[in-house]
Amino acid sequence: MGLLCRGFSLCVCSRDITALCLRVTLSGILLTGSESSKIRWPCPGGGIALQLSEAGATIYITGRQQKTLQHTAAEVCERGGNCVPVICDSTKNDDIVELFERIKREQDGRLDLLVNNAYAGVYDIFENMGKKFWEIDPSIWDSINNAGLRGHYFFSVYGSRLMVAQGRGLIVTVSSMGGLQYLFNVPYGVGKAACDRLAADMAVELRSRGVASVSLWPGAVQTELVSQLVLEKEQPQGVEQKFKEAFSNGETTELSGKCIVNLAKDTNLMSLSGKVLMTCDLARRYGIKDIDGREVTDYTSLKFLLTQVPYLSWLSAVVPSFIRPPRFLLSVANSRF
Repeated sequence: MGLLCRGFSLCVCSRDITALCLRVTLSGILLTGSESSKIRWPCPGGGIALQLSEAGATIYITGRQQKTLQHTAAEVCERGGNCVPVICDSTKNDDIVELFERIKREQDGRLDLLVNNAYAGVYDIFENMGKKFWEIDPSIWDSINNAGLRGHYFFSVYGSRLMVAQGRGLIVTVSSMGGLQYLFNVPYGVGKAACDRLAADMAVELRSRGVASVSLWPGAVQTELVSQLVLEKEQPQGVEQKFKEAFSNGETTELSGKCIVNLAKDTNLMSLSGKVLMTCDLARRYGIKDIDGREVTDYTSLKFLLTQVPYLSWLSAVVPSFIRPPRFLLSVANSRF
C-alpha cells in the first residue's frame, strides 16, 4: 500500500475546534491533478482540506501556483471553510518562516493541528518501477524526500513553537506501510520509516507540553495521479497486479480527512501520541465510512491478509472480517533483530 501524491501545502486554522496547518507541497507538475473535473485532488491533502473545511476550519493553502491555489480555495470555501491561499515553496526555508509568521499574526498565535503530507516523487516512483536502487539516478532521493521528509521537519519545528506556546495541539505526519516493510524502492521506504520515527520522537519531547504527534498510514488512495499511472493502463510498466488491485479498491482522498477530524476531537488524544495510526483502525474506532458509503478495507484483518497469500486466499471467503492477528505480529514479522 502506500500514500502516493504530488504534494501541495495547506495550512488550516479554526476558531471552533482547531486551527490546522495542512501541508502537502505544490509543484508545477501537480497542476494536472488539481485541474481535473473527474478527480480533482491529486493527493489526499486536498481531500483532507475538504473535510476540515466542513468542520468550520480556516485553511491556509500554500503552493507555488497562484491559479491552482485559488481554484483549491474556491472548492474548500464551497464546503463552508474559510480558505487563505499563500504562495510558499516548502523546500525554501524563508518561505516556511514567512508562512508561520503570517499564521501567528493573523490567528493571534493559534495553531492547533499540523498535518505533514508533502510528497513530490510519484512520477519518479512509477517511472522506475522494477529497477534496483543502483540502476536509478541517485537524485531520486531528493525528489522523494526533500519536500516530504525534510519539509515535514521544518514545518513541525515552526508549528510546534506555536503549539507549545498555547499548551496544546496535534501534529499528524502522513506515512505508509512502506515505513515497516519494503515498498516501491529504497528512498521511499527510508523516507517513510523516518516519518514514523519523526512522529514518535517528536511525541516524546512534546508530551509534557500538551501537544500530540502521530503518524498516519492511509491505505491505497485513489488519486487522479494513481488513476493515470496505474488504473487506466491495462498493464502498467513495472506495477505488480496486487498493487493495481489494491488501488482499484482503495480509499477516497477524503477518508484521511474524516479520520483526522475525528482524531482532533478525541478526548483521549494524548494516549495515542507517538503511535502509528492506520486509517482503517481510525475508521473502526470512530465508526466512519468512506465518503462514497463504502466500508473501509481493514488491512489488518485476517480476512484481508489471507487474500495476499496465493495458496491461502480461498480461506478469506470463510473467515469473519472481525478476526485480527495481534498487532505486535506486524513488527515481529518485519523484525530486523
